[in-house]
Amino acid sequence: MSYQFPEYLNYADTHEYVLEENGLLKIGVSEFAIDQLGDIVFVELADQGTILEKGETFGTIESVKAVEEVYLPFSGEIVSVNESVTDNPELLQNDPIGEGWLVILKPESEVSIADLMTSKEYQSKVMPN
Repeated sequence: MSYQFPEYLNYADTHEYVLEENGLLKIGVSEFAIDQLGDIVFVELADQGTILEKGETFGTIESVKAVEEVYLPFSGEIVSVNESVTDNPELLQNDPIGEGWLVILKPESEVSIADLMTSKEYQSKVMPN
């Protein structure tokens, strides 16, 4: 399978991607990780307004193979939750980078996206030659 690794995204070791927009962070899960899970049957996300620390779980993704937790790469408040994904988990599987984003985070302080992997670094990690 051919995966997308858009250069405008940065990635955490735990396969979450981050897109910084106007001081907010749109967070989702990489195409590679979603493909590894197989058919997704259920998505549960933290509620809007929830304040979490870096590394804490903000949701779970259940597939026919496994249940995986998703983690925040930065501390902050969840200001938006993609209800479309919780209502229709296939959306996450079909378009994880576009319509399948999970939450938007308002970071509690300045964040350094450079602390995450670039798309090339992430691609090298998950698809070694």
